[in-house]
Amino acid sequence: MKLWGGRFEEGPSEVFERFGRSVHFDGRLIDCDIRGSQAFARALERVGILSAAEREQLVSALESIRVEARDPKFLAGVTDEDVHTVVIRLTKERAGPVADKIHTGRSRNEQVSLDIRLWLREEIDRASAYLAGLMNALLDCAAKYPDAVIPGYTHMRRAQAVLWPHYLLAYFEMFSRDFERLQQARGRVNVMPLGSGALAGSGFPFDREAIAKELGFVTEVGAAAVTNNSMDVSADRDFALDFLYAASTTMLHLSRLAEDWILYSSEEFGWLELGDGVTSGSSLMPQKKNPDSLELIRGKSGRVFGELTALFVTMKGLPTTYNRDMQEDKEPIFTAADQLCASLEMASVVIDSAKLNAAKPAAAAEESWVVATDLAEALARNGTPFHSAHQIVGRLVLDSVRSGKKPSDWDAASLVAFAPEFTPAMAALLTPSEGMKTREIRGGTGPRAVSAALITARARLVALTR
Repeated sequence: MKLWGGRFEEGPSEVFERFGRSVHFDGRLIDCDIRGSQAFARALERVGILSAAEREQLVSALESIRVEARDPKFLAGVTDEDVHTVVIRLTKERAGPVADKIHTGRSRNEQVSLDIRLWLREEIDRASAYLAGLMNALLDCAAKYPDAVIPGYTHMRRAQAVLWPHYLLAYFEMFSRDFERLQQARGRVNVMPLGSGALAGSGFPFDREAIAKELGFVTEVGAAAVTNNSMDVSADRDFALDFLYAASTTMLHLSRLAEDWILYSSEEFGWLELGDGVTSGSSLMPQKKNPDSLELIRGKSGRVFGELTALFVTMKGLPTTYNRDMQEDKEPIFTAADQLCASLEMASVVIDSAKLNAAKPAAAAEESWVVATDLAEALARNGTPFHSAHQIVGRLVLDSVRSGKKPSDWDAASLVAFAPEFTPAMAALLTPSEGMKTREIRGGTGPRAVSAALITARARLVALTR
């Protein structure tokens, strides 16, 4: 059935109907569409369009559809244009002619906006729960290896020694910002559009605040969250773009973590052993243990970035207000939400499965010159201008590289003999774990600073998920 057509002498062509059909992807909005229609039926009763009996008839019919729609095969074989038409058709079959009143004062434009907002609000909550689980997994992994020393990298070259928990806390910070972004996006999603009509506002005096509260569109202080401008509602997909940006940034961070761990679990690094449950083998090479789970996360990030770009480009040239181009909003957010949640869940399982071979990164730190900055700063603390200190340590490193010496091959006497600016006490800094003790500044990799940061991170995570 069509919700329009009186102005037309002929029906749409078969090609146009097929081209514009969206029920194969917007069918997942059916529960949201029904809940919105039930709330609207109650609003129609309050303005005198429906009697109490008619409202009950419609709400009951809609509820029966809602219950049956939980069957994954419910929409199999339907030929309706979209999910909204499915709901109206089935409602009319069950409630009779009174179903024709359900669209009184309501436009498809605001209905679609409502459905997407209801669905997206729940998906953001789901993604946030997975993200909190991932952050917890990072902290658990840090707790397993509190004293492990690894080389930190810049330009993919060993730079300075850091604690393994400090490295994991870097990702905790990234994901905590992602959590905030998702919540900010949720706040923009969580605004009730019903009452906006097609673009000029409804001609019926609906209590929009009552509808908002019934559907859970409320602020943190319990006030109804209602849109302010009917034209903006018809034109707006900013809330969807906000979600897609938040999802894309989260996937970016997941992709970077995946890349790190792909490298760290390789034979060349040998730091990490990934669990059998998150790796795969080769059909040809019996020895292989491939980090497919991480590679898939890395690959899926591109899909989510593409969905942000797709909707961004779709919206950029549209005149105000609604245009049918905006039907293309749903698949991007559906795909992004699916890939985001799946990737977050997978990443948590990978982290839980991983074992750190702490001796490997510790040896990598000890055999390299990640202590160079520690020595230069020690000279500076002792009165040597830092530029001169940088030059002295640079010559020490060059001499060592030429002669094949590691930091451990130097002792207090040879260090002082190399440059009188060195003191015997500075030889202790040739051990990476000693140099880290000078970095107890907040946010640094000093053992006490990291221990405090882990305690704070636990408390922050509890506060985020409260």
